[in-house]
Parts: sequence; structure tokens; C-alpha cells
Amino acid sequence: MPQDNVATIRSLYAAFAAGDVPAVLALMAEDIVWNEAENFPYADGNPYVGPQAVLEGVFARLGGEWDGFAAVPEEYLDAGETVVVLGRYRGTFKATGRALDAELAHVWRLRDGKAAAFRQFTDTLQAARVMGRD
Repeated sequence: MPQDNVATIRSLYAAFAAGDVPAVLALMAEDIVWNEAENFPYADGNPYVGPQAVLEGVFARLGGEWDGFAAVPEEYLDAGETVVVLGRYRGTFKATGRALDAELAHVWRLRDGKAAAFRQFTDTLQAARVMGRD
């Protein structure tokens, strides 16, 4: 079962990279609890509960404010019902023209084959500077 959890999270990142947001949302539990990193600009809605809240509070903002935004996974750590993803964020913030290239760690908790919780860790200072909020 744990390897299935890694496969689920891999497919979630693949769908996000392909721009298939409906497929990403379909891999989330109806009551997913999503937390952006403390002090990250999109943490203002923490916790986002449910796929629709994530879509509106995080994904729509990413799509509207960034060019080429990507969460690029580099490593998947299998901890059973928890999957940790290490990688990088990349993209250009439209309003400033500044590029982001920041480390990320995502902690996913799965239940019944779907993402039930998400917690983001990243360089919030770099993101704020890129977004002109420093």
C-alpha cells in the first residue's frame, strides 16, 4: 500500500505539471486540509479545507500571478501513509518579472488512496522578495 501512496503523489505532480487541475483535485479527499508555509503569501487562507478551497485560494492565484509556475519534485520519501516530496519551485512573478527558484518540502498524508492533508515548507523570504513584498 505505501508504494501506491507514492504512485498517487507522483501522479498528482504529473497532472499539475500537465496543467490538468481537475485530475489534481480528483486525487484529493473531499475534506483535505491544506496548509501553506507560515509567512508564505498564500498562507492567508490557512487551512484551506476541501479541493474547492485549494483551487480558489492557491491554484487560481498561482495561475493568475505567475508565468511558468512549477513545483518540480526531485525525490519522494515513502513513510507509509505519509509521503514527503523534496524539490524546487520555479516560475516568474508577473507583477515584478522576478524569477523564483526555491527549495520545497511537501508533506502529504494519504487516506484511502487520496491526499487528505498537505503541508508546505519553502523559502518564504525568497518568495516574498520575488513578489515584491519584502
